[in-house]
Amino acid sequence: MLKSQRQKVIVERLQREGAVRVTELAQALEVDPVTVRRDLAALERRGQLRRVHGGAVVREGNGPPSRATGQPGRIAEAAAKFIPDEGVLFLGPGALTVEVVPFLRAHQQLTVITNALDAAWSLARHHPHPLHVLGGQVGADYGLYGDPEALQRLRADVIILAADGLDAERGLTQDDREAAAFTRTLFGLSAEIIVLLDPERLGRTGALFVAPASEIDVLVTGRAANNALLWDLSELGIRIVLA
Repeated sequence: MLKSQRQKVIVERLQREGAVRVTELAQALEVDPVTVRRDLAALERRGQLRRVHGGAVVREGNGPPSRATGQPGRIAEAAAKFIPDEGVLFLGPGALTVEVVPFLRAHQQLTVITNALDAAWSLARHHPHPLHVLGGQVGADYGLYGDPEALQRLRADVIILAADGLDAERGLTQDDREAAAFTRTLFGLSAEIIVLLDPERLGRTGALFVAPASEIDVLVTGRAANNALLWDLSELGIRIVLA
């Protein structure tokens, strides 16, 4: 295959998937990884992609339109703006947190830790970021829940998680026992805590207490959220983002 043909394939795959890995491209194109890296370097010089560790991602402005078409996507996109380009992200399970995955391609040297099966699958297929998956028994939300004490050895800069309820007075809550214990341990990791919440879960109280609301750094929710409840949370020092 000619160089121009290889590079056309790379660009088409990048536009389709948002990110590419050197090893996967080398296998698909039946060339040496060194050849793929040279192609990526040439494409980067032409402004068609941005190289990252292990592969390349879409250059800002060259990718497909944002996927943030509904409320979950808008919440996820707003949350992704708090993720540093370099560092360690812990991504918890949940319908809202998995929506964050497509927006991670804009980050350069990001390491991702997750216990969410669906998030891990999507990350492994489409993103070049180093990925660590925690083990344990599968929960109803496709999360893996093992020994919470094992989490204490982890280091993360940012933690993104979902919850079943949040109230200024009654705190962050979950309905599932394993999820509550797991999430409770995450709050002890000295990381920035970002909670994604459907507006209807604001003011709701789940069965099990996780943490005081004041321990949350950022709350990202929808614009339909109750203003009085949001005001109470902002009074605790939580940064409120409406998407």
